[in-house]
Amino acid sequence: MPAKNSKKNPVQPVPEKRGYEFGGPLGAFGIVFGLPILIYLFTFVCNDVSGCPAPGLLSPSTLSLDQLKREVGWPKEGFTALYDTEVTLWTLSYYVFSLFLQVFLPGQEAEGSVLACGGKLKYKFNAFPSAIIILSGLAGGTYLYGADFVVWTFLWDNYIQVITANLLISSSIAMFVYLKSFTVPEAGKLNPSLRELAPGGHTGNVLYDFFIGRELNPRITLPIPFVSEASRTIDIKVFMEMRPGLLGWTILNLSNVAHQYRTYGYVTDSIVLVTIFQAFYILDALYMEPAIMTTMDVIMDGFGFMLSFGDVVWVPHVYSIQSRYLSVFPYELGLTGIAVVLGVTAVGYSIFRGANNQKNRFRTNPNDPRVKNVKYIETAAGSKLMISGWWGLARHINYLGDWTMSWAYCLPTGVAGYVLIESINPASGELQKQAVQTPEARGWGMIFTYFYMVYFGVLLIHREMRDEEKCEKKYGADWKRYTSIVRSRIIPGIY
Repeated sequence: MPAKNSKKNPVQPVPEKRGYEFGGPLGAFGIVFGLPILIYLFTFVCNDVSGCPAPGLLSPSTLSLDQLKREVGWPKEGFTALYDTEVTLWTLSYYVFSLFLQVFLPGQEAEGSVLACGGKLKYKFNAFPSAIIILSGLAGGTYLYGADFVVWTFLWDNYIQVITANLLISSSIAMFVYLKSFTVPEAGKLNPSLRELAPGGHTGNVLYDFFIGRELNPRITLPIPFVSEASRTIDIKVFMEMRPGLLGWTILNLSNVAHQYRTYGYVTDSIVLVTIFQAFYILDALYMEPAIMTTMDVIMDGFGFMLSFGDVVWVPHVYSIQSRYLSVFPYELGLTGIAVVLGVTAVGYSIFRGANNQKNRFRTNPNDPRVKNVKYIETAAGSKLMISGWWGLARHINYLGDWTMSWAYCLPTGVAGYVLIESINPASGELQKQAVQTPEARGWGMIFTYFYMVYFGVLLIHREMRDEEKCEKKYGADWKRYTSIVRSRIIPGIY
């Protein structure tokens, strides 16, 4: 149905269908069951028990299963030790508190993009002040108890069980929204709640649809009086993307900093830089939270296991690998290293923020002196596509800045790799471990500490390809004309 439907009585249109992505059902199977195993594997293999990687893996011909279990710290109880009910409940309480802050803390209310049925969903944004409240509480606890603050020790001592808790929570939410999606009104029916199926999420293959997400914007309305409708209505996709996992990434980093201090009595420049850079990236995203309404995640993608798992398991536990590594191996950058990392960060951020600011100004106020001279072509759909400035260099130039910044997260780990050597402390007589970089281990740790940079590059290329497909479909011949002018996709003159 066209978007002329009454805003009061929107009618459900025929849901759009798209083909498989991510390798279809086979790819979905690999991601749903493979990526959780990869996270556990990374945690065990790059560890604080024997080294990063576990030394025996460097001599696989002589490695026994019992030796591997000792070196990776595999629990004696086996798989059952990966789960702990108390840890799961405490982790769940963090989600509940985040939800409490979203509902009761004041925030900006705004409408999203026009949906296929013609209506607009309403959102409430207060992720940034919510984060400030949580971080302030953690700062207060650290002031009183130092590196031994219970949150920091809890996260370090129960790290594996926290992964399991987040995995169970994300999987449960994904199953809930999958089952709930079957109550979306059928085509031609009244759709007062503005519920829609995602274009690529209703293929009929159960595993794939569970993975990719059937419903576009699944929501729940909490029975809470005396608050606005936007406050009591929780958009599950936006909540998961902007709250527990994103801030959890920073909280895990801070826990790793505290562990380094507890172990060595000092904090290195490398772990400080990584933590600050990533915290700035996260807080910037939370501060700009309303911008999520125009992202592909909200406009096009359904919410299923892919986003649920990615938001609260993959992001906090994979993206914090660098600080976790540095918490065990206290690598010092020195002035030259700091200058290199800061330089890379400055270049990346200049491209990322400069491009995004230029696009935002061009869209909201074309007469702004900073963009009034930007050249563009106008499409038959009425859109204006910039062909000069940042966006004349590449069609997705902001992705280059984003990826360049990811280098700054990995570079502080240097040529990574260490082994832990046990010795007797001559002063106390206690057994102690010291992280040492041996020639055998040197470089092998980069598999873990530079994984984010490689993965993020692949992610951005995949996202760029999806963007291109969407724009080609939307603009048709105008898109071909545009790409003939702005030839590069991400890296000017190269790709």
